Amino acid sequence: MKSLKDILAGIKTLETRGDLSVLVRGIQFDSRKVETGDLFVAVKGTHVDGHQFIGKAIEMGAVAVVCEDVPVSFPSGVVLVRIEGTQPAFGRMAAAFYNNPSANLKVVGVTGTNGKTTIASLLYKTFTLLGYKVGLISTIKYYVGTEEFHATHTTPDALQIQELMARMVTAGCEYCFMEVSSHAIDQDRISGIEFDGGIFTNLTHDHLDYHHTFAEYLKAKKKFFDQLPDTAFALTNADDKNGMVMLQNTRAAKQTYSLRTLANFRCKVIEKHFDGMLLSIDGQEVWTHFTGIFNASNLMAVLGATILLGVERDDILRILSELRPVSGRFEIIRSPEGKYAVVDYAHTPDAIQNVLSGIAEIRSGNEQVITVVGAGGDRDKTKRPVMAQEAIKQSDKVILTSDNPRSEEPEQILADMEAGIEPYQKSKVLSIVSRREAIKTACMLARPGDIILVAGKGHEDYQEIKGVKHHFDDKEVINEFFGNI
Repeated sequence: MKSLKDILAGIKTLETRGDLSVLVRGIQFDSRKVETGDLFVAVKGTHVDGHQFIGKAIEMGAVAVVCEDVPVSFPSGVVLVRIEGTQPAFGRMAAAFYNNPSANLKVVGVTGTNGKTTIASLLYKTFTLLGYKVGLISTIKYYVGTEEFHATHTTPDALQIQELMARMVTAGCEYCFMEVSSHAIDQDRISGIEFDGGIFTNLTHDHLDYHHTFAEYLKAKKKFFDQLPDTAFALTNADDKNGMVMLQNTRAAKQTYSLRTLANFRCKVIEKHFDGMLLSIDGQEVWTHFTGIFNASNLMAVLGATILLGVERDDILRILSELRPVSGRFEIIRSPEGKYAVVDYAHTPDAIQNVLSGIAEIRSGNEQVITVVGAGGDRDKTKRPVMAQEAIKQSDKVILTSDNPRSEEPEQILADMEAGIEPYQKSKVLSIVSRREAIKTACMLARPGDIILVAGKGHEDYQEIKGVKHHFDDKEVINEFFGNI
């Protein structure tokens, strides 16, 4: 229980009706979840305006309402507060309700198009190995110490974030590492979080269904760094053309990592193999269980953030050799005959290019590369032909197939991808709607030594079709057709 006055501390009110000392049992922005004694905050969302459900929230038992627009009729027994912007203020209210948990954690956010999950997850694992109790908010799972929670979004809503962080504090966690999506930044879901650091990975073609232009997408990412306090660090990828843009207006301590240029944290790749890479970091050789230049970059972000959080360099160099790839991120499966499959979450043109480049770096030159790839429905359509073109550039055979078609017809998604294939390339391309059949075909076409890339879903164990999630795990299907089961 917390008073409405305490929840609104620091938020400018334009109008109040009723007693602000009223005690609030819970806080909600979804009227369907309101219970007796709750505060309902009417948020103008992307698709739904919470103001339409003020009456419903009151019927459900809300004792107070915070809104931007006052309803024509409002019951006298319910406290009303009008403020200027409920969306940006909601995170701060949620933080106040849960006693500002991020103030009792060291919170580091990771943003960018690709690499967020790997970096955040490896930081979680690193600090766990160092003996700390740690929280993680990522695309794959949410963790409070070792307790696992199902992930609903890359970055959950503001209320869920604060609730998770409150659990972390109660459980004795000292650190929280979280992915910060562009949607979450734009929608102020991270409002109310006191960040101790921010990491930028890269910026490539994605989410233009939401942001509409690349400039708006970049602006959303940059907003995260612009809002970091001067007590935090801002660690950026100097190898990305937008890396330094992120640091332009930040008050945080500016830090860089790189594989190609002068930076605060850098390394050189000495050897590349299917089972790992040998890196040279400050003249010291470190063997890692990761493959691909993009993963060497991810490891530099982990190294940099860990040192900036006060860990000794020798300790992190030792742990880098212990870390393992994250589920569904360049995860390798081998058949008894010596065929290889790489399962990766790559679902953008740049990610496809990076993974295929990683495969090219370690192949001897005689193996076929067969790529199975699709594109998600109800998402950025402009990237579909580009993904297909990137896939065919470094593959001997490409099989276009379904990803998560969602509400769209998979045949139309495949047609959009096929538009990126030049006439002279069509002999190398098959289109198979069934993802299972597409993977089966790739496994049948592959010879010993060949490499199959199954891209797009990575760790996911479902396919979403017409609003229904059906069990589907790329790794299970590959192992079945490889004869590993």
